[in-house]
Amino acid sequence: MRQIRTVGIISKPNMEEARQIVCGLLEWLHHRAIECRCDEQTAEYAGCNKFHPREELPNGADLVIVLGGDGTLLSAARVVAGLNIPLFAVNLGHLGFLTAIRLEDLYPELDRALRGEHRIGLRRMVDCELRRSGQTIGSYSALNDVVITKTELARMIDLDTHVDNHFVAAYKADGLIIATPTGSTAYSLSAGGPVIFPSVKAFCITPICPHMLTNRPVIVPDSSVIQILIHSDEGPYLTIDGQVGEPLARGDVVVCRSSAKAIQLIRPPKMLFFDVLREKLKWGER
Repeated sequence: MRQIRTVGIISKPNMEEARQIVCGLLEWLHHRAIECRCDEQTAEYAGCNKFHPREELPNGADLVIVLGGDGTLLSAARVVAGLNIPLFAVNLGHLGFLTAIRLEDLYPELDRALRGEHRIGLRRMVDCELRRSGQTIGSYSALNDVVITKTELARMIDLDTHVDNHFVAAYKADGLIIATPTGSTAYSLSAGGPVIFPSVKAFCITPICPHMLTNRPVIVPDSSVIQILIHSDEGPYLTIDGQVGEPLARGDVVVCRSSAKAIQLIRPPKMLFFDVLREKLKWGER
């Protein structure tokens, strides 16, 4: 395991309390002779003009600290995916399934990471291609999910779905979610999908408010290639992790497959997956 000499910091915007946190963190790292690379938002909190564009922030970094919620982490994940740089995600949001490190544990857990004693969870991503008239016009990678959803008020969309060229169903629904195990506790969960243990190699295909009540979520191996054909003209939209995307047209095909990219997510040693579920979902304790 490489020694941590340079740290990148990515911060959630519009959080007044983050100013004090960032200043304290920079001072703590400075006393340990660790170089810092800040994104624009972190630099603003620190009151300095020197910053690195988020896309360039991981260059030369041995660790990336994320200050925010799961949304901030999802944005950071697409930047560091496949770069073999661990993400140290501190929860400054509300729910925080992925940002499991509490603010009060920031320095003890960071000190543990600097000593090389941290626990890493590997989270595989999903690749998505958008094909139109036989041409690939868009390529994305998602940590949580690929979602096709409606944009017109009160109109369902029609989607034909195949898994490895086997026809699954003709969905008439508000949309469709292709979720990774990491994303199984996000949008898919709220749409009635199952919780999938992070190390399970699978995708979950979850319809959103399907017209046929017998249309249920389906779990398929992550070795599968999922193809979704758009049959609607009513303005369906493709979203990646709920943050980026583009409008779809009739005849478009969305193709999802397991990505070669993964992220390394530092996990608190005393906070295992079911501990997170009990805390975040308020499951009962014995």
